[in-house]
Amino acid sequence: MSKTRSKDESENSDLFLDGQMLIAMPAMADPRFARSVIYLCAHSAEGAMGIIINQRAPYIDFTELLEQLNITGEGEAINLPSSRTNIAVHVGGPVEATRGFVLHSSDYHADDSTLPIDERVSLTATVDILRAIASGAGPDKALLALGYAGWAPGQLEHEFQSNGWLHCPADPELLFDRNVDKKYLRAFRKIGIDPARLVNDSGHA
Repeated sequence: MSKTRSKDESENSDLFLDGQMLIAMPAMADPRFARSVIYLCAHSAEGAMGIIINQRAPYIDFTELLEQLNITGEGEAINLPSSRTNIAVHVGGPVEATRGFVLHSSDYHADDSTLPIDERVSLTATVDILRAIASGAGPDKALLALGYAGWAPGQLEHEFQSNGWLHCPADPELLFDRNVDKKYLRAFRKIGIDPARLVNDSGHA
């Protein structure tokens, strides 16, 4: 999704949350997003797109994915440095669930395929970044996800009004942390909320 905005959108940029994190409310009804934290890559009048950052993909790891994509042979994958083999594969969302997306630190950039989200985080969705990571030439920090979460125009705003989500500034340390299980509670702590005490129907927190 393009980051280019119209004049009217630019004047109302405070309404858009790209580069922030969405936190699912405890009573989120959609099981695909229960207890999810989403990094919002793009948000405009045209809709929104984000990557779930705290759901591991079952039954596949990074080296297996490299082999399936013929990026490395089986022996090469086994011999990758430990800093590369322990990269987790995440479920990024229900849209295009077989397509790979890499959120990463901004020290890596491919002219034709990298979307800078802010000065610290970028998104690349081509196989070239996986080759770079496998060879040790990729970004310092990366999160690999299969699929993404998408919203039609006005849909995310409606979900906010229905108390489906909270949002907070992005924290790269949380974003790229490999301890997936703690991200949900850490995101709530970032905005000073104890989810155990959160009343879902009391209005916006």
